[in-house]
Amino acid sequence: MIPATPQGRREFIAANTRLQRPPHTPEIELHLADEITPIWKLTEEALAEIGLPPPFWAFAWAGGQALARYVLDHPAIVAGQGVLDFAAGSGIVAIAAARAGAGRVLAADIDPFCAAAVALNAEANGVTVEFTTEDLLGQPPPAWPDVILAGDICYEKPLAAKVLAWLAAARGAGATVLIGDPGRSYFPRTGLAKLAEYQVPTTRELEDMAVKKTAVWALP
Repeated sequence: MIPATPQGRREFIAANTRLQRPPHTPEIELHLADEITPIWKLTEEALAEIGLPPPFWAFAWAGGQALARYVLDHPAIVAGQGVLDFAAGSGIVAIAAARAGAGRVLAADIDPFCAAAVALNAEANGVTVEFTTEDLLGQPPPAWPDVILAGDICYEKPLAAKVLAWLAAARGAGATVLIGDPGRSYFPRTGLAKLAEYQVPTTRELEDMAVKKTAVWALP
């Protein structure tokens, strides 16, 4: 039975993950799945059969780790600012922003399981992170964020194009926009400024190699 309440989702996540420190951001603890947890063993087809979306929140993806690392190492980018973590997943980037001194942090993801995961992970790290499941792509970018952070958003072609257009609109309205990407197929190769590059340890179960060259980019 798939949990339909916030408390049920929290309990589901707690039962299918354990607190771990991602290798590239050891300052942060997250409830993550690993090879020994049942959720790892479920294929996307099996998840769909039981009504559960793919658990992107259960893993620390390379783009998010790189972006979180950059924020932690350059806190002035977010200090005192309003920050939106777009497609937040586990909330690793939002938590990094909060730890770096952001004035307000909102994590956004349409998966309600992410809401529970981000709440648990924020609590584990002693920070405050707001959350919304609103589909932000269906409306103009909100006016309040000073900084928008987005990790691993270019894994599907139609979605990547839509997200990048939305982020470009946000940049045009004055927001600083940073993207973490490990060379996904649909990430644009031109028109962005590379801020940093990292070798991010990952797992062969998630990626095509054990270490992913991952960059942080800014929309100019």
